[in-house]
Amino acid sequence: MNVAVDAMGGDYAPAAVVEGAVYAAREAGLAITLVGDEKRVLEELKKFPHDNLLITIKPASDVIEMGESPSLALRRKKNSSIKVAMELVKSGEAAAVVSAGNTGAILASSIMILKPLKGIERPTLASFLPTAKSGQMTILVDAGANVDCKAHKLLQFGIMGHAYAQYILDKESPKIGLLSIGEEDNKGNEASREAFQLFNRSGLNFIGNVEAKEVFRGTADVLVCDGFTGNIALKIGESLAEMFISAIKGAFSRNLFSKMAYFFMKTPFQELKAKIDYSEYGGAPLLGINGICIIGHGSSSSKAIKNAIILAARLAEKDLNARISQEITSRLGIQTVPGKKSAFLSWIRPYHQGEKENL
Repeated sequence: MNVAVDAMGGDYAPAAVVEGAVYAAREAGLAITLVGDEKRVLEELKKFPHDNLLITIKPASDVIEMGESPSLALRRKKNSSIKVAMELVKSGEAAAVVSAGNTGAILASSIMILKPLKGIERPTLASFLPTAKSGQMTILVDAGANVDCKAHKLLQFGIMGHAYAQYILDKESPKIGLLSIGEEDNKGNEASREAFQLFNRSGLNFIGNVEAKEVFRGTADVLVCDGFTGNIALKIGESLAEMFISAIKGAFSRNLFSKMAYFFMKTPFQELKAKIDYSEYGGAPLLGINGICIIGHGSSSSKAIKNAIILAARLAEKDLNARISQEITSRLGIQTVPGKKSAFLSWIRPYHQGEKENL
């Protein structure tokens, strides 16, 4: 199985990306195509023994920087590493694509090149959240792909999250919750109140509204919200984890006795750190696209890239999109929204009009 990797995407590209790709190829035996500036990628690749690894380079002359406007960059940079990597999946040369680059550009290019699955209006980012329950994770949808969402789109996110949780969490009937400001069904904005009624009729294992205080308690297996709310929740969680780790390190470094105490607490501390470290999960899959696409954190380390590549291969191998399509068909009957001529055009148009620049 071949995975296309945007070697130029991320704050530490191409160094961290190439290193992560080498680790993934070595650990999982995957074929990997590194897409980007051939000279720079090769320079990084030479730093590691790779003669026996299935790693190739696909040249791409343009790089979309993290701060660039997605719409302008995609129009001007026709041979960007993101676009070329997507084309490899479309042509069948790669089974999945991984990028830690400009999120807006990844979203827009995936829509334009790979196209949404039938019945899906907007793709959603599915991110892991650690919970207080041992061995249990919560999947957050949407983690940042769609800032504004109507009720029926939230339902689509929930259905896609349901299919993803069945595989990744190994739960036959995952609990679906709607992130809101109160547990009562009349709480929340208009979209969330309407979505509550749609979920009630969906046949999913819907447990109702979930307050923010329950997010990390493992109340729901899948937590549904718009991308604006989800991205804020995700980044607050990441910053709290960093603060928590920093505070613990400081406490154990105060004096000789605290350092001795750390010696006995080292193993559980490392286990806790691994649980709340985003690099352990690699990246977030973009659900609802006709292909497997994993979007990594902009500051992804080589470890995060490695895990993102391995996750991409796993999802491609298990044919996640077939599961999602089956769920959408059975629960929604692939019905288009009345009055909408093209869900694809309605989604992608804002990128070309410069309205979605800050994802």
